Amino acid sequence: MDFDAYQAASRETAQYPDMGRNVCYPTLGLAGEAGEVAERVKKMFRDDGGVLTPQRRDALKAELGDVLWYVAALCSELDLRMDDVASNNVRKLRDRRARSVIQGDGDER
Repeated sequence: MDFDAYQAASRETAQYPDMGRNVCYPTLGLAGEAGEVAERVKKMFRDDGGVLTPQRRDALKAELGDVLWYVAALCSELDLRMDDVASNNVRKLRDRRARSVIQGDGDER
């Protein structure tokens, strides 16, 4: 499935207040779901000695799907195509790599 197809399919399942005019809901949802991914990884170190068990991998897969859903919802709210967002990101990273500034921090590298 490509990003645009995913965005369209996931939009069919969206139901939240002021859909189409509400960037706050998917932004907060994205932050929450990303936190759940981090929490699962933290517990991998706490409970499993840093070993990625098949069960934890499956749980992370589910949480990452939730992250993806909120990215799609936020893109829709911002009238952005996920495919464009992904393509722009790869172009930016390739440019940084070509200029040997892939490491470091700051948006304007």
